[in-house]
Amino acid sequence: MAVRHDSIGSRAATLAVAIGVIWLIFAINLFVFGGRLLAFGILPRAEEGLRGVVLAPLLHGSVKHLLANTAGILIFGGLAMLRSRSHFWMVTIVGAIASGIGTWLFGRPAIHVGASGIVFAYFGYLLFTGFFERRIGSLLLSIAVFFVWGPTIYGILPLERDISWEGHLFGFIGGMLAAWVLAGRPFRGGI
Repeated sequence: MAVRHDSIGSRAATLAVAIGVIWLIFAINLFVFGGRLLAFGILPRAEEGLRGVVLAPLLHGSVKHLLANTAGILIFGGLAMLRSRSHFWMVTIVGAIASGIGTWLFGRPAIHVGASGIVFAYFGYLLFTGFFERRIGSLLLSIAVFFVWGPTIYGILPLERDISWEGHLFGFIGGMLAAWVLAGRPFRGGI
């Protein structure tokens, strides 16, 4: 029996590889480079900080940081992946770019690293996809995400000094934008 290319197992494998890559980079940074790769994160409004738009989602400052983002990718990225592999990748890319550029333009003067901007992009996508698609399944998913993980929204507020809420905020906005684009409907307001 042939395995379908876009089966649930194939999607789970894609998610596992994505998570495996950030864990591998964390290990290489820690054991080979002694943490020095963190300097390749986003440094707001500095020319060398622009490389972080691409590299920051791959870099994590601690095991705790990496575990938190791994959980977010598994939950929110997994739900996005269940909807569609192409939606997963679109939200990942739009989230990384929106989070990275927004942080570079408006972030506090510090090096920002981590995949949490992408995690918040998945969260924003899942919350708004029902609104933009206006299909019962999508709407139920958005409602479930809101009721189960709604307090996640507090991550876009400047409540903790060492957390890049800027990356969270702009990732969330990127996820909303991706939901709108992927729904293929112009926003006209109303319900």
